[in-house]
Amino acid sequence: MKDFNPTDPIGQNIIKQISNVCFSVFSFSVLVFTVIAITYQPPDPWESSRALTKIFTDVENATFKADNSVLKTGEDIASSPVATPEDSLSPITESSIEKSESDLGTNATLKSGCEDLSVVNCSDPRVLIAIQRFNLRQFKAIAFLDYQTPVNGSKEDECDVAWRFRNKKEKSWRKYRDFRRFKLGYNDDCSYKVIRPGRWHSGLNARRPWMQSRGNGRGQSGKFSPMVDKEINDTIPVLGSDSEFWKGRYLYYSRGGDYCKGMNHFIWSFLCGLGEAQFLNRTFVMDLSICLASTYTQSNKDEEGKDFRFYFDFEHLKEVSSIVEEGEFMKDWRRWDRSHKRKIPVRKVASYKVTPMQLRKDKTPIIWRQFDAPEPENYWYRVCEGPSAKYIERPWEALWKSKRLMNIVSAISGSMDWDFDAVHVVRGEKAKNKELWPHLDADTSPDALVAKLQGTVAPWRNLYIATNEPFYNYFDKLRSHYKVHLLDDYQHLWGNTSEWYNETTLLNGGRPVEFDGYMRVEVDTEVLFRAKTRVETFYNLTADCKDGINTC
Repeated sequence: MKDFNPTDPIGQNIIKQISNVCFSVFSFSVLVFTVIAITYQPPDPWESSRALTKIFTDVENATFKADNSVLKTGEDIASSPVATPEDSLSPITESSIEKSESDLGTNATLKSGCEDLSVVNCSDPRVLIAIQRFNLRQFKAIAFLDYQTPVNGSKEDECDVAWRFRNKKEKSWRKYRDFRRFKLGYNDDCSYKVIRPGRWHSGLNARRPWMQSRGNGRGQSGKFSPMVDKEINDTIPVLGSDSEFWKGRYLYYSRGGDYCKGMNHFIWSFLCGLGEAQFLNRTFVMDLSICLASTYTQSNKDEEGKDFRFYFDFEHLKEVSSIVEEGEFMKDWRRWDRSHKRKIPVRKVASYKVTPMQLRKDKTPIIWRQFDAPEPENYWYRVCEGPSAKYIERPWEALWKSKRLMNIVSAISGSMDWDFDAVHVVRGEKAKNKELWPHLDADTSPDALVAKLQGTVAPWRNLYIATNEPFYNYFDKLRSHYKVHLLDDYQHLWGNTSEWYNETTLLNGGRPVEFDGYMRVEVDTEVLFRAKTRVETFYNLTADCKDGINTC
């Protein structure tokens, strides 16, 4: 065999070929690395929050395919309660009760004299201690924040007491009130004990003074008399002077195609505008007037003139965001133009394609986004699509449900002593659409619900049914197995003698407010979230996909 000779022309060709191959591999590797370096985008630091919002609504080709039977807002997707500077109340615990007991002296648990066992002295601090201990054992789902001094009930052995509390499942730090009547007795050592607690809001003598007015809030003259929850402050902020107005920097969105769309669409768009204002470090000009989509009205028509504050917590929004109400803003703007020769500079932005990044360095006092194009080019949320999505974070934590509606949620949950299970039954138009949901109707039939829930919920438990099924008696078969509760069982909470009715009527200039479909979904959602066991329609009751065939 001939030895290999590197000077041989054949050997030189082989070496040259090997060199060419190695150089080609090196060049290709450099090219691949360069392409990766150019196209690679680091993980979005807000991706986790956007993943949370995906459960709220999905956007596809500028249209929404969202399940409007559940409505989540900021307090539902927050990872932990958001404390505020005003929140200085710590939950009452066994150790704090023991401290109060020790402060009373060595005989704290004894009724002095123990002479009359048929009469209870409600003002005795030991009565409150007995009630506090009982509540801690009985109502484990709520955190007790503070108590008022007990007052006499209707009998000599009864005391009424009010307290403020927070539900442990709620992510916000809002406080709610309950007042109950307790029947008390004595242990063998004459210490107080609770024999029987009253139901939700049974301690009428411990009510707040403003709640003791009778009727629907109208005085003897027939005029509407104010009844206001002092813990709710949703007044409209006012700038007050031209100098304050001039110093401000504003982002103003004119009304677009989002008006009269569904609630999920409204929230998705509103938070886009609010997020852009925060990105630009500007005050957002917001319209408090909402158009109620026909799917939520009794008339089955879009209804304008609904107040944002009927549905959302305006007080919280003011605390965490820089906002100004559109009417006040326009009034200040007109006043400035009338009283100054120089008009206030305005930059009008006609297209959503002008990105927030392009406006970042703009010093114009007012940036006015106008949405005059045809749908879907005139949707607010288009501003936050594309490259802008990496810069604009929707401030979900700013949007909470109305405290007035949450008071109804607490009343419903409290009436079941915070010890209940819930099932979410989605029917309505989805159950009728056999093409997209072929099994939903049968899987949510009364017989199917009984069979499914018997394997999940213990017999004779309180069972709350959150549903869009319009027929009240549809769930009657479940009543043979559970203590069934539906939203319509609690109509007195928004009837014309209710606290909610009086407060919303006052907010609405003396005109009664309809408890509409938006509100029903909000309340249903929140009661559902507070259940000990929760059964969902999709993935629990039916194998159909939430958004139709082939979308699981």
